[in-house]
Amino acid sequence: MRSRRLVLGIAAAAVALTLTACGAPGSAGSGDDTGAAEEATGDGPYNLEIAESPEFDEGTTMAELAAAGAMTIGTKFDQPLFGLLGTGDKPEGFDVAIGALVASKLGIPFDSIEWVETPSPQREQSIQNGTVDAVVATYTINDARKELVDFAGPYFEAGQAIMVLADDDTIIGPDDLAGQPVCSVEGSTPAKNIVDTYGAELIATDIYSNCLDPLRNGQVVAVTTDNVILSGFVDQNEGEFKLAGDGETFTEEPYGIGLELGDTEFRGFVNDVLQEAFDDGTWARLFDETAGEVLPTPDPPTIDRY
Repeated sequence: MRSRRLVLGIAAAAVALTLTACGAPGSAGSGDDTGAAEEATGDGPYNLEIAESPEFDEGTTMAELAAAGAMTIGTKFDQPLFGLLGTGDKPEGFDVAIGALVASKLGIPFDSIEWVETPSPQREQSIQNGTVDAVVATYTINDARKELVDFAGPYFEAGQAIMVLADDDTIIGPDDLAGQPVCSVEGSTPAKNIVDTYGAELIATDIYSNCLDPLRNGQVVAVTTDNVILSGFVDQNEGEFKLAGDGETFTEEPYGIGLELGDTEFRGFVNDVLQEAFDDGTWARLFDETAGEVLPTPDPPTIDRY
């Protein structure tokens, strides 16, 4: 499944293996990295140390990716704070930083990551057909999706909210949206919830940024998705929008890293990477430097090692 990416990554392997860094969880040279987040002078925009010559069991996804020296990660390109296409055709945000963190523990530097735009309706398919090695894209863990892909994490907990025009005081919560046109992304959990639970009329689109103009011109009365995504749009379009009801959320949306179904070794490895980052302060630093520019930095969630 990964032969194409292995070939593409061989040229990058030599670069990755010459960089010096702390060991990956489960690799040779792993040690106590407490305090490393404050002292890091590492690779790429997120200042992550790259594991030097990490060792993994033969035949595992970790061994294949480490040998290739490259990784393909699916993320969003249109979501401020979490996954937004930035300078040099590279995305930026908290999701991107988390993806880069996982790659760094495999010995893969930022410039050797191939970022693939992965809108919500395409996430499962991208994992299943081998287009990507992992998806880090505001991807809510739920039981239905666990039938199709595996999840590591969660690495963040969001909640569904509502965005309206800045001068609209008529919509306070989801009950106010019954029978009203609301924009969200087709195939997302917020879209399903706002219709099935609250009776809104869904105006579906493929990416959340395509909801902004319909809200501006009155085609819809609101946009709904996770609070962190909407907060990014409010910040990016100052004075145009606000979160209804002071941003109160009405669901729990644990964000996970989507992986191939049944790859328990890789899922365990990624969970170990996340737990280490929770414990040593790296997770908080990455949040502060990305989404933390707008949102308060929360405590890390509890990993679900199902």
